[in-house]
Amino acid sequence: MHTDPASALELERVSRHFDGRAVLSEISLAIPSGKITCLLGQSGCGKSTLLRIISGVDRPDPGSRIRMGGTEIVGHGRFVEPEHRKIGFMFQDYALFPHLSVAENLAFGLRHLSKPARKDRVAEVAARIGLNHLLDRLPHSLSGGEQQRVALARALAPQPAILLMDEPFSNLDQGLRERVRRETVDILGGIGTTAIIVTHDPQEALAVGDLIVLMRAGRIEQVGTPFEIYDRPCSAYAAEFMGPCNRLTGVWAKGRIETPIGTFPASLDLPDGALALACIRPQALSIGPDGQGISARVVAKTFMGESELIDIMVHPLAQSLRMHSHVRIPVGIGEKVSLQLNGAQVHVFPEEPQGGGLPAA
Repeated sequence: MHTDPASALELERVSRHFDGRAVLSEISLAIPSGKITCLLGQSGCGKSTLLRIISGVDRPDPGSRIRMGGTEIVGHGRFVEPEHRKIGFMFQDYALFPHLSVAENLAFGLRHLSKPARKDRVAEVAARIGLNHLLDRLPHSLSGGEQQRVALARALAPQPAILLMDEPFSNLDQGLRERVRRETVDILGGIGTTAIIVTHDPQEALAVGDLIVLMRAGRIEQVGTPFEIYDRPCSAYAAEFMGPCNRLTGVWAKGRIETPIGTFPASLDLPDGALALACIRPQALSIGPDGQGISARVVAKTFMGESELIDIMVHPLAQSLRMHSHVRIPVGIGEKVSLQLNGAQVHVFPEEPQGGGLPAA
């Protein structure tokens, strides 16, 4: 197994079966040191199982190998127990001890230290995360955001080499979630922590992750930076998971897909005449006065506050196209307009077999 010195953790062909069903299949992945990696995917795709295997709470199938800091912790009959892996785990529900003060919660994982050293470490981590004014409080008296910070501090107190976080922001209201998320990223970046965060929210992964691992049905669909995975998705599934898309089937000819609303080039190895799929981001569409583009009609408008969703119908398409605009467009429902396109937000893929896209919610 090749070891990358820039990797904090390396997984090779990690698999896990339950009752004969593959929950993880042949996962090979390098987690960069000092960065935040997001495991992203729908419920049931295997991301939380992978987190438990990394932590040592669950064992992978025989043949799986894991190295941490260049040392094998799983493989060839070797299995390092969780308490010896120097891995921290922050739970989705925070799992704070209700009868212990904040200071006592922070000290819980430091029992291997002397009492003075434990007290110094609690003071150090509390100061770094801004918890000094809360040290004597019990968890039930804290807000959701404060509980999240205490759970983060407790996980960081033993100075783990890697911090695992399972949906750490999902219990917070939207506005608070964004603020706490920013604070958490700043804290982790400030101390250079290697973190692996599980999330089902693509916007969260884009906002938080230095690296995104998109998972699908127990396998890795795509790995990349936020820009790579959003701007250059490897499949229609990846394109649609990372953000809304209008799907248009077209015909492949001479290096381009031909659709009822235009032709778009792509680097695909397809024979002429084959079916292909164009995934068009809502922000790729704009509208102007009738007669200055493709003839269309406005069929619905949804005001979102900072933006507006506009559904437009174009002949001969059976379904309307959705456009996302941050500019107020003074057009009414039923009005004729012209559709214009920005081809940079059009992603082209081979046509998938029926059922190849996102499953129904």
